[in-house]
Amino acid sequence: MKKINYRLVYNRKKSLNNEGKALVQVEAYLESKKIYFSTHIYLYPEQWDTRHAIIIKHPQEEELNRMLQEFMLKLQWKELKAWKEGKDISLSLLKDTPSHYKHHPADFFDFGEHWVENSSRKESTKHNLQTTLALLKDFKRSLTFEDFTYSFLQEFETYLRKRQYTINTIAKHMKHLKTFINEAINQDLMDSSNYPFRKYKIKMTESKHTFLRPEEISSLENLKLPLRWSHLQHTLDAFLFCCYTGLRYSDFTHLSSDNLMKDQKQIWLVFTSVKTGVETRLPLRLLFQGKALLLLNKYRKDLEFFFRLKKNSLVNKELIRIGKLAQITQHFSFHSARHTNASLLIYQGAQITTVQKLLGHRSIKTTQGYSNIFSDTIIKDLKRCCSHEKTTK
Repeated sequence: MKKINYRLVYNRKKSLNNEGKALVQVEAYLESKKIYFSTHIYLYPEQWDTRHAIIIKHPQEEELNRMLQEFMLKLQWKELKAWKEGKDISLSLLKDTPSHYKHHPADFFDFGEHWVENSSRKESTKHNLQTTLALLKDFKRSLTFEDFTYSFLQEFETYLRKRQYTINTIAKHMKHLKTFINEAINQDLMDSSNYPFRKYKIKMTESKHTFLRPEEISSLENLKLPLRWSHLQHTLDAFLFCCYTGLRYSDFTHLSSDNLMKDQKQIWLVFTSVKTGVETRLPLRLLFQGKALLLLNKYRKDLEFFFRLKKNSLVNKELIRIGKLAQITQHFSFHSARHTNASLLIYQGAQITTVQKLLGHRSIKTTQGYSNIFSDTIIKDLKRCCSHEKTTK
């Protein structure tokens, strides 16, 4: 009698994803042939016990290990059924087995938390999804899948408006909720005929990127913080550094001295974006007269401290105070540094494709969204065109 052997395999391809995790698979082996089934469970290396083929050091290890065992039992049951029916035992019997085990919690929050924890999405995306789950819990302590109706979506939107969220922030959370519901339908936890987003339309307004003008940057550069507010200097310097380099908060806070590379003529800041995974190389001496290098030199004795900031929300609150001290009337956040970088580069005459590479954008359309131009830039371009016409006559 032929018998298929099964075992759990972690990181078969010997490669971790962008989050430093790898997949757990079930290997089915028969007569020197193997096929693999994805469990859709991704783990850090330290969360897998190779010797015992079990999950360890995971907040849901007991549940996940049970899921893995049930997945293997499901395969074995299919093999046993074929044997009882007198069918020839082969690996092809298993090929129509679903590639993942469906978790069937009674509560929406159980499902949501479990799915986010075990998804292969980036940590930043997981954090955003968890934020939406937290808002849903504040809105309603318990939710079943039957609760999600068109009326529920309207009520949740009203709740977010009362909390003074902007239209686009509300849209972001509604998109996250839509992601959860789509996944629940894919896992047969909800009936697609009851899809609440069929009638509900997510509302958005055209977002305008906030950026600082050259004179406002100059005000920040020349700002002498009073003793009372001297603790804001670190945040101010980090913000200016990102104005000069175009870094996101997530990229800045993941930097270390290892990201600085020198050659005979240039000092490069080389990093891989946390959000996009794109590698970017910035020639620091050539950007804004090397002002970023001056800041690095200021913190040269402890660069690790310079690259470590408080939570983004706390940093943005500090920037509100800094803006008031610098007498800048418009509100700006840490991400405004990235918009400012793109706008100032174009103001100084950089080509949009150059800005695209410096910002690490895959698409030129993304860069165009950042590249607000000043009215001064329009005047400069028109003068340049006029002078060119005169010289050609």
